[in-house]
Amino acid sequence: MTKRLRSASLMVSLGLLVATAIPPLAQAADLAIPPIQYHQRTLPNGLQVLSVEDHASPNVAVQVWYHVGSKDDPQGRSGFAHLFEHLMFKSTKHMHAEQMDRLTEDVGGANNASTGDDVTNYFEIVPSNHLQTLLWAEAERLSNLNVDEKNFKSERAVVEEEYRQSVLANPYGKLFNAIDPKSYTVHPYQRPTIGSIEDLEAASLQNVIDFHNTFYRPDNATLIVAGDFDPKQLDAWVDQYFGWIPKPAMPIPQVTAKEPVRKQDKRYTVTSETAPLPAVAMTWLIPPASDSADRIPLQVAAALLSQGDSSRLYQSLVYRHQVAQEAGAFADTRVGPGLFTVYAVLASGHQPAQAEKLLNEEIVWLATQPISDAELDKVKTQLLTSELKQRQTAQGIAFALGQASLIDGNVQHVNDDLAALQKVSANDVHRVLQKYVTGAKKVTIDYLPQAKAAPATAKGDTK
Repeated sequence: MTKRLRSASLMVSLGLLVATAIPPLAQAADLAIPPIQYHQRTLPNGLQVLSVEDHASPNVAVQVWYHVGSKDDPQGRSGFAHLFEHLMFKSTKHMHAEQMDRLTEDVGGANNASTGDDVTNYFEIVPSNHLQTLLWAEAERLSNLNVDEKNFKSERAVVEEEYRQSVLANPYGKLFNAIDPKSYTVHPYQRPTIGSIEDLEAASLQNVIDFHNTFYRPDNATLIVAGDFDPKQLDAWVDQYFGWIPKPAMPIPQVTAKEPVRKQDKRYTVTSETAPLPAVAMTWLIPPASDSADRIPLQVAAALLSQGDSSRLYQSLVYRHQVAQEAGAFADTRVGPGLFTVYAVLASGHQPAQAEKLLNEEIVWLATQPISDAELDKVKTQLLTSELKQRQTAQGIAFALGQASLIDGNVQHVNDDLAALQKVSANDVHRVLQKYVTGAKKVTIDYLPQAKAAPATAKGDTK
């Protein structure tokens, strides 16, 4: 599984959770949210451990986040982090291939994984009496994974098929897959997370072994446990199963590339053999996720533009002008420079230039004109409700901790950001849009259906 569209946070409409108890226009500002009480420690081998004890249900979430993503793929080997996500479900010294499914699904739980630009995470949810087994299993595949030719070739074929399905077969897959390569000029974020068939085919088993040795190590990982457990017992098991794994002597490679400020607008054209209608996307560079003073207002701005049928882009492009059948915006924040992206999939009979004009108009209007209290509070409440809904489960709490710690730069963001969200003002939205969007250079991608070749006429046929 890859991250795409990455910032697919679970946006939900406002429901009874807050609507009946909080007065209008003050919903977000007046809500006091109990902080997540997390425990943090680091083992001598460098493994970071985050835990939250919560006995609301007899389940426990176990996640391991490795500080490696597609930005760390070797040059000319895009998709390596994604490939390795798949390999981690194969055999180890003491586990059969796919045994993680048996240890989770067969006891009523679940497991999965995802790869992003900056991280690869593995996550499980099981009845809490299976916690010890899951900790052993995660330590086992960290320390004793079988990286061999058979596993490498089988999982490479799976990843290539995933590329065909999500990029080539999806009518608009090539559009979203082109955003990163067209938006970055220097930073390795320009490599799509899913990779390419050409790069994957060029890879060797030794490339995979080297990647594993370089990045899959305890001092490049964060273990997160949330749910029904005894803290002393958890610490003892973590020490028992993870503490002995050695920390390699070689340093972990770090990305040092700096994406330059854009000096001019750029435009690209991407064609599709499968898209029935044109589309357009525009991107602007935004600061790293650790800049919460700007990150959170940018997320609010994206929601004002595209959250739901009452949003500005939907009302303008889809409802009033009927130029597009779909329009959206998202603030894709990362450890390094992120992207503010808007896009539209055109309605029949319309061209990208029409949607581009309306998209720009709505952004400029949002960046310069008054925003009503009712509209701003509605969007902030939607975002806040989504976050609170996620935190109703042990798995959701663990994801929030991982996002705060590894992407946003400090685990304390898991609590501070909810208070900061409620304080976002119209002036904050104006400020970040004028600084990073209306006052900066953009990349535009025109996405056009490829003209179908006329069928060949057989010899002797007449019209």
